[in-house]
Amino acid sequence: MKVKNTNEYRELRDAIADLQGRGIVSVDVEGRIGYVGRRQSRTSPSVSGRVVGTLSVTRRGLGMVRVEGTNEEISVPPKFMKTALHGDIVVVVPFAHSLKRRAELKEERIEGEIVEIVKRTNTTVVGTLQQKRHFYVVIPDDERFPRDVYVAREETKDAKLGDKVVVQLQPWEDEHLNPEGAVIEVLGASGDVRVEVMSVARSFGLPAQFPDAVVHEASSLDGMIPEVEIRSRLDYRKTLCFTIDPEDANDFDDAVSYEELGNGRMRLGVHIADVSHYVKRGTALDAEALERSTSVYLVNEVVPMLPERLSNDLCSLRPHVDRLTYSVLMDLDEEGNVQDYKIAKSIIRSARRFTYEEVQQILQQRRGEYAETLLSLFALTQVLLKNRRRRGSIDFDAPEAKFKFDIHGLPSQIVTKVRLGAHRLIEECMLLANKTVSMHIGLDAKPFIYRVHDVPDPSRLRDLANFVKQFGYSLNVSQGVTTRALQKLLDKVEGSDVEYVINEVVLRSMAKAVYSDRNIGHYGLGFAYYTHFTSPIRRYPDLVVHRLLKEYEEDLSPRRRTELAKHLPSVCRWASERERRAADAERTSVKVMQAEYMKRHVGDEFEGVIGGVTDFGLFVEINDLLVEGLVRVRDLADDYYLYDEKHYALKGRSRGKIYRLGDRVRVRVVAVHPEERKIDFELSD
Repeated sequence: MKVKNTNEYRELRDAIADLQGRGIVSVDVEGRIGYVGRRQSRTSPSVSGRVVGTLSVTRRGLGMVRVEGTNEEISVPPKFMKTALHGDIVVVVPFAHSLKRRAELKEERIEGEIVEIVKRTNTTVVGTLQQKRHFYVVIPDDERFPRDVYVAREETKDAKLGDKVVVQLQPWEDEHLNPEGAVIEVLGASGDVRVEVMSVARSFGLPAQFPDAVVHEASSLDGMIPEVEIRSRLDYRKTLCFTIDPEDANDFDDAVSYEELGNGRMRLGVHIADVSHYVKRGTALDAEALERSTSVYLVNEVVPMLPERLSNDLCSLRPHVDRLTYSVLMDLDEEGNVQDYKIAKSIIRSARRFTYEEVQQILQQRRGEYAETLLSLFALTQVLLKNRRRRGSIDFDAPEAKFKFDIHGLPSQIVTKVRLGAHRLIEECMLLANKTVSMHIGLDAKPFIYRVHDVPDPSRLRDLANFVKQFGYSLNVSQGVTTRALQKLLDKVEGSDVEYVINEVVLRSMAKAVYSDRNIGHYGLGFAYYTHFTSPIRRYPDLVVHRLLKEYEEDLSPRRRTELAKHLPSVCRWASERERRAADAERTSVKVMQAEYMKRHVGDEFEGVIGGVTDFGLFVEINDLLVEGLVRVRDLADDYYLYDEKHYALKGRSRGKIYRLGDRVRVRVVAVHPEERKIDFELSD
């Protein structure tokens, strides 16, 4: 601290004593000074003290802690992470100099230090067993795990070198030492595709099976619907209802109906499986559903939220059988405006199970089973889509990879999922039902679960505007950016060489949609009210929304209202966290299969687009396959390349060659690392 003499030392000592007296620092028995927190500051009140939050770690080791209830994030450099791991609940305090910079530069990100680990959320790690000298280590699959894990020889559970294993971590408190652990499960040889997918499930803590109590509860449920239950519901069994789902779906949780009312009015019915009739509060089924919160769709398997007895049987809206539902019946005029609606418990009998492809064929050929109804329903949903777009809803059309497998379960082909008109038909029906349910409750300000999407961070929008400018597109951010302006930009780039990359950068500039008991609207959809009601088989918030609708049919006691107000925020936080985990696991499983597929294409050349630029290389995505690989800077031998962060580019210092985001390039596959889910490319001459 550059203390030069006795007087300065006394001043420092007095300052420390003052800070200690005000509870800002603490001094331990060895004289070490620790930062406890600080009083409220005008610079950034939401982060001006000890902040508790969930730690997210990037693949390059940078930590981010989101301040609960705000869009604020505190950045934690690796050297200030202590022994905290990705997903841990931690206490972080901001650096004083960072707060000062924040006051002077509005967009400056606050930095801080982790001072306490409140809760370890992951006590196991998945990795590959290796030997270093005379001891064993497990190399973690997750790059966000900062260290190798030491394992004693007697704790390897007879795993072979190179095996993928699950390790139970011992308490880790000293950041100067590597963590230690014991092998609790041997998954198999690293690099085997089945083992790799299994390791993804274990890495993300996805449950392998349901507890016995849950299985027993599910198997004991009665499939017969009592007559008294039928009489208490709206009977829609004689009205034409049908489901439209993917070809490989087994859980049909939504059906639709369409009726002409005359005078240009029509009735759209959205009928959702009444899971809440079977899964009651306080049961083992409910506790497990909350714990999982969402079904997880890995490439070749599903980790369901509910047991198969419910998801594929009792609650699945299979054709030609009676099923209990919760229906939203919306009366609309020719302009697609909802004139009246009804939300009620119901019973339906689906007349037909359609796939998206079957419906698309009927729409194109204008003939087939229930063609008249489908064509009328499609015309209505096109009006709904047009209205939604006009009101500022953003319509992202991100490509997704789909795999075809051979008889051995290995990926034989990668195809891009095509978004059909049939998909949009169902999407518009579900969006309108979710919006209607949310407004039904939200306008009365009752405790509820909303699906919210905050406005983007202004600094990210400025970065976006600067980025698209280099491609000849403009985005005015001086007065904020409306969803209409963003959609206009997406429309302009549609079909261009940079469509994919600009779509990707726009998506990155957005906040993430989450569940919340406080309604702030949904920025991306342009809705003032929105919730999730339409998928209770696979999403826990939807199940809670169904229960709330039933409770609100009767008078709610003040005591119950208070209970809900206290309970719902924690459900929203947990469901949002589980949703993020599911998305990460699904993406990782896709990478496993992509790497397995590319193993047979080493040496082959492909056309691709630069989808990411860093100081260490170019991430290139192969057209049509959606497979991403890395071209390392060290392999660009024709020049010395410098990273231009502002323009997302690598620039050659001598020859001036520029590689930037969105550029089309030709690459050769030089190596595939299935156990690391990585692919190495080099640029073709």
